[in-house]
Amino acid sequence: MERLPVEVIGNILSQLGAARDVVIASATCRKWREAFRCHLRTLSFNSDDWPSYHTLSTSQLEILIIQTVFQTTGLQDLSILIEYVDEFSASMVIALLMYTRGTLRRLCYNVRTTPNVNILEVCGRQKLETLDIAHSSITGVESNYQRFSCLKSLSLSDVSISALDLNLLLTACPKIESLDLIDPEIAMSDTHATIELSCPTLKSVYIEAMSLDKFILEVESLERLHLKDCVLDFFELVGKGTLKQFKIDDVTVIHLDTGEALENLEVLDISNFTIIGPKFCQMMSRSSKLRSLRLWDVLFDNEDEIVDLETIAVCFPLLSHLSLSYDLIDRAILCSLQGSSQLENVIAMELGWTMITELFSDWVEGLLKRCPNLRKLLIHGLISEAKTQEEYTMLANFTSSIVQLMRKYVHVDFQICYE
Repeated sequence: MERLPVEVIGNILSQLGAARDVVIASATCRKWREAFRCHLRTLSFNSDDWPSYHTLSTSQLEILIIQTVFQTTGLQDLSILIEYVDEFSASMVIALLMYTRGTLRRLCYNVRTTPNVNILEVCGRQKLETLDIAHSSITGVESNYQRFSCLKSLSLSDVSISALDLNLLLTACPKIESLDLIDPEIAMSDTHATIELSCPTLKSVYIEAMSLDKFILEVESLERLHLKDCVLDFFELVGKGTLKQFKIDDVTVIHLDTGEALENLEVLDISNFTIIGPKFCQMMSRSSKLRSLRLWDVLFDNEDEIVDLETIAVCFPLLSHLSLSYDLIDRAILCSLQGSSQLENVIAMELGWTMITELFSDWVEGLLKRCPNLRKLLIHGLISEAKTQEEYTMLANFTSSIVQLMRKYVHVDFQICYE
Protein backbone atom coordinates (compact mmCIF):
# COMPACT_ATOMS: atom_id res chain seq x y z
CA MET A 1 0.00 0.00 0.00
CA GLU A 2 2.94 2.32 0.74
CA ARG A 3 4.14 1.99 -2.88
CA LEU A 4 0.86 3.16 -4.40
CA PRO A 5 1.28 6.47 -6.26
CA VAL A 6 -0.67 9.28 -4.68
CA GLU A 7 -2.60 9.71 -7.96
CA VAL A 8 -3.84 6.10 -7.73
CA ILE A 9 -4.95 6.66 -4.14
CA GLY A 10 -6.84 9.73 -5.36
CA ASN A 11 -8.65 7.55 -7.91
CA ILE A 12 -9.51 5.03 -5.18
CA LEU A 13 -11.00 7.76 -2.99
CA SER A 14 -12.90 9.14 -5.97
CA GLN A 15 -14.48 5.73 -6.55
CA LEU A 16 -15.85 5.79 -2.99
CA GLY A 17 -17.75 8.99 -3.79
CA ALA A 18 -19.69 9.33 -0.52
CA ALA A 19 -18.16 12.16 1.51
CA ARG A 20 -18.22 10.30 4.84
CA ASP A 21 -16.42 7.25 3.37
CA VAL A 22 -13.86 9.45 1.62
CA VAL A 23 -13.04 11.41 4.78
CA ILE A 24 -12.67 8.24 6.87
CA ALA A 25 -10.48 6.55 4.27
CA SER A 26 -8.29 9.64 3.83
CA ALA A 27 -7.42 9.53 7.54
CA THR A 28 -5.39 6.35 6.96
CA CYS A 29 -2.07 8.16 6.76
CA ARG A 30 -0.35 11.33 5.51
CA LYS A 31 -0.14 10.00 1.93
CA TRP A 32 -3.89 9.36 1.77
CA ARG A 33 -4.58 12.83 3.19
CA GLU A 34 -2.39 14.28 0.43
CA ALA A 35 -4.36 12.28 -2.15
CA PHE A 36 -7.57 13.67 -0.68
CA ARG A 37 -6.31 17.24 -0.95
CA CYS A 38 -4.68 17.09 -4.37
CA HIS A 39 -6.15 14.21 -6.38
CA LEU A 40 -9.75 13.70 -5.26
CA ARG A 41 -12.08 14.10 -8.24
CA THR A 42 -15.52 12.99 -6.96
CA LEU A 43 -17.36 13.96 -3.78
CA SER A 44 -20.99 13.32 -2.86
CA PHE A 45 -23.09 14.54 0.06
CA ASN A 46 -26.20 12.36 -0.23
CA SER A 47 -28.70 11.81 2.58
CA ASP A 48 -29.21 8.25 1.33
CA ASP A 49 -25.53 7.45 1.97
CA TRP A 50 -25.50 8.53 5.61
CA PRO A 51 -28.75 8.79 7.65
CA SER A 52 -27.01 10.94 10.27
CA TYR A 53 -27.20 13.92 7.91
CA HIS A 54 -30.79 14.23 9.15
CA THR A 55 -29.63 14.75 12.74
CA LEU A 56 -27.51 17.78 11.87
CA SER A 57 -28.84 21.31 11.87
CA THR A 58 -28.71 23.37 8.68
CA SER A 59 -25.74 25.42 9.92
CA GLN A 60 -23.87 22.25 10.94
CA LEU A 61 -24.44 20.79 7.48
CA GLU A 62 -23.19 23.94 5.81
CA ILE A 63 -20.02 23.97 7.91
CA LEU A 64 -19.44 20.24 7.27
CA ILE A 65 -19.77 20.63 3.51
CA ILE A 66 -17.67 23.79 3.28
CA GLN A 67 -14.86 22.41 5.43
CA THR A 68 -14.74 19.16 3.46
CA VAL A 69 -14.83 20.72 0.00
CA PHE A 70 -12.33 23.46 0.85
CA GLN A 71 -9.72 20.81 1.69
CA THR A 72 -9.75 19.63 -1.94
CA THR A 73 -8.12 21.36 -4.90
CA GLY A 74 -9.34 19.63 -8.05
CA LEU A 75 -12.94 18.42 -7.69
CA GLN A 76 -14.54 17.50 -11.00
CA ASP A 77 -17.77 15.90 -9.75
CA LEU A 78 -19.73 17.42 -6.85
CA SER A 79 -23.14 16.20 -5.66
CA ILE A 80 -25.16 17.76 -2.84
CA LEU A 81 -28.41 15.82 -2.65
CA ILE A 82 -29.79 16.19 0.84
CA GLU A 83 -33.48 15.83 1.62
CA TYR A 84 -35.38 17.27 4.57
CA VAL A 85 -33.24 20.41 4.72
CA ASP A 86 -35.13 23.69 4.76
CA GLU A 87 -32.69 26.01 3.02
CA PHE A 88 -28.99 26.70 2.68
CA SER A 89 -27.68 30.25 2.87
CA ALA A 90 -26.87 31.85 -0.47
CA SER A 91 -23.44 32.98 0.75
CA MET A 92 -22.43 29.38 1.53
CA VAL A 93 -23.56 28.07 -1.87
CA ILE A 94 -21.89 30.92 -3.77
CA ALA A 95 -18.63 30.37 -1.88
CA LEU A 96 -18.80 26.65 -2.68
CA LEU A 97 -19.39 27.24 -6.39
CA MET A 98 -16.79 29.96 -6.69
CA TYR A 99 -14.19 27.68 -5.11
CA THR A 100 -14.89 24.66 -7.34
CA ARG A 101 -16.17 26.10 -10.63
CA GLY A 102 -12.77 26.18 -12.31
CA THR A 103 -12.42 22.37 -12.24
CA LEU A 104 -16.01 21.08 -12.01
CA ARG A 105 -17.26 18.87 -14.85
CA ARG A 106 -20.44 17.64 -13.13
CA LEU A 107 -22.65 19.42 -10.57
CA CYS A 108 -25.77 18.00 -8.90
CA TYR A 109 -27.52 20.25 -6.37
CA ASN A 110 -31.04 19.92 -4.94
CA VAL A 111 -31.23 22.14 -1.83
CA ARG A 112 -33.20 25.39 -1.76
CA THR A 113 -31.24 28.55 -0.99
CA THR A 114 -32.19 31.89 0.57
CA PRO A 115 -32.09 34.12 -1.33
CA ASN A 116 -32.11 32.20 -4.61
CA VAL A 117 -28.67 31.64 -6.16
CA ASN A 118 -28.28 32.06 -9.91
CA ILE A 119 -26.15 28.97 -10.55
CA LEU A 120 -25.95 29.85 -14.25
CA GLU A 121 -24.29 33.17 -13.49
CA VAL A 122 -21.73 31.60 -11.15
CA CYS A 123 -20.90 28.53 -13.27
CA GLY A 124 -21.31 29.99 -16.77
CA ARG A 125 -18.31 30.10 -19.11
CA GLN A 126 -16.69 27.22 -17.22
CA LYS A 127 -16.04 23.54 -18.03
CA LEU A 128 -19.30 21.97 -16.77
CA GLU A 129 -20.46 18.98 -18.82
CA THR A 130 -23.38 17.87 -16.61
CA LEU A 131 -25.69 20.17 -14.62
CA ASP A 132 -28.48 18.75 -12.46
CA ILE A 133 -30.33 21.27 -10.28
CA ALA A 134 -33.59 21.15 -8.33
CA HIS A 135 -35.78 23.43 -6.21
CA SER A 136 -34.41 26.58 -7.76
CA SER A 137 -35.42 29.52 -9.91
CA ILE A 138 -33.83 30.62 -13.18
CA THR A 139 -34.48 34.12 -14.51
CA GLY A 140 -32.92 36.56 -16.94
CA VAL A 141 -30.82 34.08 -18.93
CA GLU A 142 -28.20 35.82 -21.08
CA SER A 143 -27.15 33.26 -23.67
CA ASN A 144 -23.99 35.16 -24.63
CA TYR A 145 -22.71 35.82 -21.12
CA GLN A 146 -23.96 32.70 -19.29
CA ARG A 147 -22.56 30.33 -21.90
CA PHE A 148 -21.92 26.64 -21.25
CA SER A 149 -19.69 25.64 -24.14
CA CYS A 150 -19.00 22.13 -22.75
CA LEU A 151 -22.40 21.23 -21.26
CA LYS A 152 -23.87 17.99 -22.67
CA SER A 153 -26.51 17.08 -20.06
CA LEU A 154 -29.02 19.36 -18.31
CA SER A 155 -31.61 18.30 -15.74
CA LEU A 156 -34.08 20.72 -14.14
CA SER A 157 -36.34 19.37 -11.39
CA ASP A 158 -38.94 21.53 -9.67
CA VAL A 159 -37.31 24.58 -11.22
CA SER A 160 -39.12 27.81 -12.01
CA ILE A 161 -38.20 29.16 -15.44
CA SER A 162 -39.94 31.00 -18.25
CA ALA A 163 -40.40 29.50 -21.71
CA LEU A 164 -38.16 32.24 -23.13
CA ASP A 165 -35.38 31.64 -20.60
CA LEU A 166 -35.54 27.89 -21.23
CA ASN A 167 -34.97 28.43 -24.94
CA LEU A 168 -32.17 30.92 -24.23
CA LEU A 169 -30.57 28.40 -21.88
CA LEU A 170 -30.59 25.73 -24.57
CA THR A 171 -29.07 28.26 -26.99
CA ALA A 172 -26.30 28.89 -24.46
CA CYS A 173 -25.40 25.17 -24.58
CA PRO A 174 -24.16 24.50 -28.14
CA LYS A 175 -23.16 20.88 -27.33
CA ILE A 176 -26.15 19.82 -25.25
CA GLU A 177 -27.39 16.28 -25.97
CA SER A 178 -29.62 15.39 -23.00
CA LEU A 179 -32.46 17.40 -21.40
CA ASP A 180 -34.61 16.35 -18.41
CA LEU A 181 -37.53 18.52 -17.28
CA ILE A 182 -39.17 17.18 -14.12
CA ASP A 183 -42.18 18.98 -12.66
CA PRO A 184 -41.02 22.37 -13.96
CA GLU A 185 -42.86 25.60 -13.15
CA ILE A 186 -43.02 27.28 -16.54
CA ALA A 187 -43.77 31.00 -16.44
CA MET A 188 -45.94 32.05 -19.39
CA SER A 189 -46.27 35.42 -21.07
CA ASP A 190 -49.96 34.89 -21.87
CA THR A 191 -52.97 32.97 -20.59
CA HIS A 192 -52.27 29.96 -22.83
CA ALA A 193 -49.68 27.58 -21.44
CA THR A 194 -47.54 27.16 -24.56
CA ILE A 195 -43.93 26.11 -25.02
CA GLU A 196 -41.94 25.90 -28.22
CA LEU A 197 -38.51 24.35 -27.68
CA SER A 198 -35.97 24.24 -30.46
CA CYS A 199 -32.53 22.66 -30.21
CA PRO A 200 -30.58 21.04 -33.07
CA THR A 201 -28.16 19.03 -30.89
CA LEU A 202 -30.52 17.28 -28.44
CA LYS A 203 -30.45 13.46 -28.62
CA SER A 204 -32.40 12.58 -25.48
CA VAL A 205 -35.41 14.35 -23.92
CA TYR A 206 -37.25 13.31 -20.74
CA ILE A 207 -40.37 15.24 -19.68
CA GLU A 208 -42.21 14.45 -16.43
CA ALA A 209 -45.16 16.02 -14.61
CA MET A 210 -45.73 18.83 -17.08
CA SER A 211 -49.15 20.33 -17.80
CA LEU A 212 -49.49 22.51 -20.90
CA ASP A 213 -52.03 23.61 -23.47
CA LYS A 214 -49.50 23.35 -26.28
CA PHE A 215 -46.02 21.90 -26.49
CA ILE A 216 -43.97 21.98 -29.70
CA LEU A 217 -40.59 20.23 -29.64
CA GLU A 218 -38.36 20.91 -32.64
CA VAL A 219 -35.24 18.75 -32.62
CA GLU A 220 -33.16 17.61 -35.56
CA SER A 221 -31.07 14.88 -33.92
CA LEU A 222 -33.42 13.42 -31.30
CA GLU A 223 -32.96 9.67 -30.65
CA ARG A 224 -34.85 9.13 -27.35
CA LEU A 225 -38.07 10.75 -26.13
CA HIS A 226 -39.86 9.88 -22.89
CA LEU A 227 -43.08 11.57 -21.73
CA LYS A 228 -44.31 10.67 -18.22
CA ASP A 229 -47.22 11.87 -16.07
CA CYS A 230 -48.01 14.76 -18.41
CA VAL A 231 -51.25 16.49 -19.37
CA LEU A 232 -50.99 18.04 -22.82
CA ASP A 233 -53.80 19.34 -25.01
CA PHE A 234 -51.50 19.54 -28.03
CA PHE A 235 -48.09 17.95 -28.55
CA GLU A 236 -46.11 18.23 -31.77
CA LEU A 237 -42.76 16.64 -32.47
CA VAL A 238 -40.82 18.15 -35.37
CA GLY A 239 -37.79 16.08 -36.35
CA LYS A 240 -35.87 14.54 -39.20
CA GLY A 241 -36.59 10.86 -38.62
CA THR A 242 -33.72 10.23 -36.18
CA LEU A 243 -35.93 9.08 -33.26
CA LYS A 244 -35.09 5.52 -32.14
CA GLN A 245 -36.94 5.19 -28.81
CA PHE A 246 -40.32 6.71 -27.92
CA LYS A 247 -41.89 6.07 -24.52
CA ILE A 248 -45.25 7.38 -23.25
CA ASP A 249 -46.19 6.62 -19.64
CA ASP A 250 -49.39 7.83 -17.98
CA VAL A 251 -49.87 10.76 -20.35
CA THR A 252 -53.07 12.54 -21.30
CA VAL A 253 -52.86 14.15 -24.73
CA ILE A 254 -55.73 15.16 -26.97
CA HIS A 255 -53.80 15.94 -30.14
CA LEU A 256 -50.52 14.18 -30.85
CA ASP A 257 -48.60 14.98 -34.01
CA THR A 258 -45.22 13.37 -34.73
CA GLY A 259 -45.04 14.12 -38.46
CA GLU A 260 -42.24 12.11 -40.07
CA ALA A 261 -40.29 11.73 -36.81
CA LEU A 262 -41.22 8.05 -36.28
CA GLU A 263 -39.98 6.69 -39.60
CA ASN A 264 -36.83 5.11 -38.11
CA LEU A 265 -38.30 4.24 -34.72
CA GLU A 266 -37.00 0.98 -33.19
CA VAL A 267 -38.60 0.97 -29.71
CA LEU A 268 -42.17 2.10 -28.93
CA ASP A 269 -43.34 1.78 -25.32
CA ILE A 270 -46.83 3.04 -24.45
CA SER A 271 -48.44 2.46 -21.03
CA ASN A 272 -51.41 3.89 -19.11
CA PHE A 273 -52.46 5.82 -22.18
CA THR A 274 -55.73 6.44 -23.99
CA ILE A 275 -55.43 6.34 -27.77
CA ILE A 276 -57.82 8.86 -29.29
CA GLY A 277 -58.94 8.32 -32.87
CA PRO A 278 -57.29 6.39 -35.70
CA LYS A 279 -54.56 8.99 -36.33
CA PHE A 280 -52.26 7.60 -33.65
CA CYS A 281 -52.43 4.11 -35.13
CA GLN A 282 -51.66 5.60 -38.53
CA MET A 283 -48.59 7.34 -37.08
CA MET A 284 -47.42 4.06 -35.54
CA SER A 285 -47.80 2.21 -38.83
CA ARG A 286 -45.05 4.37 -40.37
CA SER A 287 -42.43 2.79 -38.08
CA SER A 288 -41.52 -0.12 -40.36
CA LYS A 289 -38.14 -0.57 -38.59
CA LEU A 290 -39.74 -1.16 -35.18
CA ARG A 291 -38.10 -3.96 -33.19
CA SER A 292 -39.81 -3.62 -29.81
CA LEU A 293 -43.48 -2.73 -29.26
CA ARG A 294 -45.12 -2.38 -25.84
CA LEU A 295 -48.80 -1.48 -25.46
CA TRP A 296 -49.54 -1.84 -21.75
CA ASP A 297 -52.81 -0.84 -20.09
CA VAL A 298 -53.73 1.01 -23.26
CA LEU A 299 -57.31 2.19 -23.77
CA PHE A 300 -59.02 3.29 -26.96
CA ASP A 301 -61.61 6.05 -27.08
CA ASN A 302 -63.65 3.61 -29.17
CA GLU A 303 -64.06 0.53 -26.97
CA ASP A 304 -64.48 -1.74 -30.00
CA GLU A 305 -61.10 -0.69 -31.41
CA ILE A 306 -57.82 -2.53 -30.87
CA VAL A 307 -54.43 -2.88 -32.54
CA ASP A 308 -54.87 -6.30 -34.17
CA LEU A 309 -52.14 -8.84 -34.87
CA GLU A 310 -52.50 -8.50 -38.63
CA THR A 311 -51.69 -4.79 -38.44
CA ILE A 312 -48.72 -5.46 -36.15
CA ALA A 313 -47.34 -8.23 -38.42
CA VAL A 314 -47.73 -6.25 -41.64
CA CYS A 315 -46.52 -2.86 -40.34
CA PHE A 316 -43.61 -4.12 -38.21
CA PRO A 317 -41.87 -6.98 -40.05
CA LEU A 318 -38.65 -6.64 -37.98
CA LEU A 319 -40.43 -6.86 -34.61
CA SER A 320 -38.63 -9.14 -32.12
CA HIS A 321 -40.15 -8.12 -28.75
CA LEU A 322 -43.89 -7.71 -28.26
CA SER A 323 -45.72 -6.70 -25.05
CA LEU A 324 -49.51 -6.40 -24.92
CA SER A 325 -51.89 -5.73 -22.05
CA TYR A 326 -55.41 -4.58 -22.84
CA ASP A 327 -58.60 -4.11 -20.90
CA LEU A 328 -60.04 -6.67 -23.30
CA ILE A 329 -63.66 -7.28 -24.12
CA ASP A 330 -64.77 -10.51 -25.82
CA ARG A 331 -65.44 -8.95 -29.20
CA ALA A 332 -62.07 -7.18 -29.22
CA ILE A 333 -60.26 -10.45 -28.46
CA LEU A 334 -61.81 -12.17 -31.44
CA CYS A 335 -61.11 -9.22 -33.74
CA SER A 336 -57.48 -8.92 -32.63
CA LEU A 337 -56.73 -12.47 -33.83
CA GLN A 338 -58.06 -12.00 -37.34
CA GLY A 339 -55.67 -12.44 -40.27
CA SER A 340 -52.95 -14.96 -41.02
CA SER A 341 -49.67 -13.01 -41.21
CA GLN A 342 -46.89 -14.45 -39.04
CA LEU A 343 -44.73 -12.58 -36.56
CA GLU A 344 -41.68 -14.57 -37.58
CA ASN A 345 -39.03 -12.46 -35.83
CA VAL A 346 -40.75 -12.24 -32.44
CA ILE A 347 -38.65 -14.19 -29.93
CA ALA A 348 -39.92 -12.64 -26.65
CA MET A 349 -43.49 -11.77 -25.72
CA GLU A 350 -45.09 -10.27 -22.62
CA LEU A 351 -48.85 -10.42 -22.06
CA GLY A 352 -51.09 -9.14 -19.30
CA TRP A 353 -54.62 -8.47 -18.20
CA THR A 354 -56.37 -5.97 -15.96
CA MET A 355 -59.51 -8.12 -15.74
CA ILE A 356 -59.30 -11.76 -16.78
CA THR A 357 -61.99 -13.28 -18.99
CA GLU A 358 -62.65 -16.82 -20.17
CA LEU A 359 -61.21 -15.97 -23.59
CA PHE A 360 -57.83 -14.79 -22.32
CA SER A 361 -56.22 -18.22 -22.75
CA ASP A 362 -57.65 -18.36 -26.30
CA TRP A 363 -56.00 -15.01 -26.98
CA VAL A 364 -52.67 -16.34 -25.65
CA GLU A 365 -52.91 -19.44 -27.85
CA GLY A 366 -53.78 -17.32 -30.88
CA LEU A 367 -50.66 -15.23 -30.30
CA LEU A 368 -48.50 -18.33 -29.89
CA LYS A 369 -49.70 -19.69 -33.24
CA ARG A 370 -48.67 -16.46 -34.96
CA CYS A 371 -45.15 -16.42 -33.43
CA PRO A 372 -43.43 -19.59 -34.71
CA ASN A 373 -39.96 -18.60 -33.42
CA LEU A 374 -41.02 -17.47 -29.94
CA ARG A 375 -38.59 -18.44 -27.18
CA LYS A 376 -39.95 -16.72 -24.07
CA LEU A 377 -43.44 -15.83 -22.88
CA LEU A 378 -44.08 -13.81 -19.70
CA ILE A 379 -47.67 -13.42 -18.49
CA HIS A 380 -48.65 -10.78 -15.91
CA GLY A 381 -51.95 -11.27 -14.11
CA LEU A 382 -53.82 -8.90 -11.81
CA ILE A 383 -55.89 -10.70 -9.17
CA SER A 384 -58.31 -8.84 -6.92
CA GLU A 385 -58.10 -9.37 -3.16
CA ALA A 386 -61.83 -10.11 -2.76
CA LYS A 387 -62.16 -13.22 -4.95
CA THR A 388 -65.53 -14.61 -5.92
CA GLN A 389 -66.22 -18.23 -6.75
CA GLU A 390 -66.48 -17.23 -10.40
CA GLU A 391 -63.00 -15.70 -10.28
CA TYR A 392 -61.57 -18.82 -8.65
CA THR A 393 -63.10 -20.98 -11.38
CA MET A 394 -61.90 -18.71 -14.16
CA LEU A 395 -58.37 -18.64 -12.73
CA ALA A 396 -58.34 -22.43 -12.40
CA ASN A 397 -59.47 -22.84 -16.01
CA PHE A 398 -56.84 -20.38 -17.17
CA THR A 399 -54.10 -22.25 -15.28
CA SER A 400 -55.22 -25.55 -16.80
CA SER A 401 -55.20 -24.04 -20.29
CA ILE A 402 -51.71 -22.59 -19.82
CA VAL A 403 -50.39 -25.99 -18.67
CA GLN A 404 -51.74 -27.53 -21.87
CA LEU A 405 -50.06 -24.79 -23.92
CA MET A 406 -46.77 -25.42 -22.10
CA ARG A 407 -46.93 -29.07 -23.14
CA LYS A 408 -47.75 -28.13 -26.72
CA TYR A 409 -45.12 -25.39 -27.10
CA VAL A 410 -42.20 -27.04 -25.32
CA HIS A 411 -39.66 -24.76 -27.02
CA VAL A 412 -41.17 -21.71 -25.27
CA ASP A 413 -40.08 -20.67 -21.78
CA PHE A 414 -43.33 -19.83 -19.94
CA GLN A 415 -43.30 -17.54 -16.90
CA ILE A 416 -46.39 -16.34 -15.01
CA CYS A 417 -46.39 -13.47 -12.53
CA TYR A 418 -49.48 -12.64 -10.44
CA GLU A 419 -50.01 -9.32 -8.66
